[in-house]
Amino acid sequence: MDTFVAIVLGGMALIVLFVLALGFFYPGSGAEQLDWKPTRSPELEAQNEVDDHVQMLDAINEKRARRGLPALDEEDIDMRIAEDRALRAKLRSKPE
Repeated sequence: MDTFVAIVLGGMALIVLFVLALGFFYPGSGAEQLDWKPTRSPELEAQNEVDDHVQMLDAINEKRARRGLPALDEEDIDMRIAEDRALRAKLRSKPE
């Protein structure tokens, strides 16, 4: 191996090891160093997910009502999801 290549690769390895050691041994976390705080609380994120779910269900039912179809509830949607997953699993396992 050429001496220059060995020096360059060794130097790069030392830099990587130094950065890893610095991250491991430095007190605190990266979030503390950057003074990072989440923009929303986990409770608010969970409530947003629930609100999104309700809005999507309302939109689906509104569209179904315009077509004259009965409204869906969560049990109907869960049943459709289970049927879809079963069909996909069946198609995946079907030999060609």
